[in-house]
Amino acid sequence: MWVVSAQQRFARAVDGSIQQYLDERERALTEISGDAAPVLRLVREMVSGGKRVRSAFVLWGWHAVTASRDGADRTTGTEQDPQWAQVVGVATAIELFHAAALVHDDIIDASDTRRGRPAMHRSLERMHREGEWVGDAASWGTSAAILAGDLLLNWADDRMLLACRGTAHGDAVHDAYRRMREEVTFGQYLDVLEEAAWIRQEPAALLDRAHTVAVYKSAKYSVEAPLTLGALLAGADEGQLDALAGYGLPVGVAFQMRDDLLGVFGDPEVTGKPAGDDLREGKRTVLIEIARQRLGSGVRTMLDELLGDRELDDRQVAILQDAIQRSEAPARLEALIDRAVGEALEALHEGALSRSAVLELERLADTVAKRDR
Repeated sequence: MWVVSAQQRFARAVDGSIQQYLDERERALTEISGDAAPVLRLVREMVSGGKRVRSAFVLWGWHAVTASRDGADRTTGTEQDPQWAQVVGVATAIELFHAAALVHDDIIDASDTRRGRPAMHRSLERMHREGEWVGDAASWGTSAAILAGDLLLNWADDRMLLACRGTAHGDAVHDAYRRMREEVTFGQYLDVLEEAAWIRQEPAALLDRAHTVAVYKSAKYSVEAPLTLGALLAGADEGQLDALAGYGLPVGVAFQMRDDLLGVFGDPEVTGKPAGDDLREGKRTVLIEIARQRLGSGVRTMLDELLGDRELDDRQVAILQDAIQRSEAPARLEALIDRAVGEALEALHEGALSRSAVLELERLADTVAKRDR
């Protein structure tokens, strides 16, 4: 019964931790100026949504290790565990970091919406317009959102340091967090590089390059890293870390491949993003590269010419969607997703992990691979 509701209770604990931390930061910043209030309101909106996928993997990485030990009792790996507050703190840091990444990602992609609401830079742009301030509203909104994202990054680092302080394995956790930050930031760079420089690359290398972007921009950061952070906090041994990494990376790849499909074919009412958003943004994803390999030269040229055009209308989006569908790339990506999940589940059973965590991680693999938003 604990396993059934644990994730929901953990998510509530993380939500409470985030709000408590933001309350502290708001008191500190409003002492400097009352102008902090509208920005912090938008920050709270940004961190209040989402699926808390990364938090869930922190929880189950920790539980998989701590509840597997001889002598573990009914309180081990639960709210009664003495380490519970540290686990919540690590998950809080991950969620703050994720919010920062989304703010910056929306600026990079010139996205208007996030989770059905205006993106941070668009909300700040509107604040400028409604205030009838001087200067260009869009430029100011972008500048202010970059700074809001930087604040979130700073707060994520601060919360991670607080969570690691005084714990037996805090240095290892913080080291893994630092590595995660570096990898996802460089993965994001590779993503924007691919959008611009793909035309100068060897055609045969484009699919591998798209896969590298998927791994470092999303896969490791979405699943493997949170699992590792939780497991390290619990003092995982090498075999446990290998099993969790062997599960986490392919599930993370499946997560990103599903994201690629949703970015082209997702329902805007469900995803909170416009239909075909990845097409307008020019994302050179695994889905796109599989399609390009299977399309005739004329249709491939059309795809290359239209991909990344911010002014694509609904008709042009539909034409591109149809071309990608007819290439059978979506079906092939679905097969890759299924294969990745299979590899993950096989690896999961190779480590000495708690039975309850294994069962939940099996469920989560299916959830993230088949999600519709």
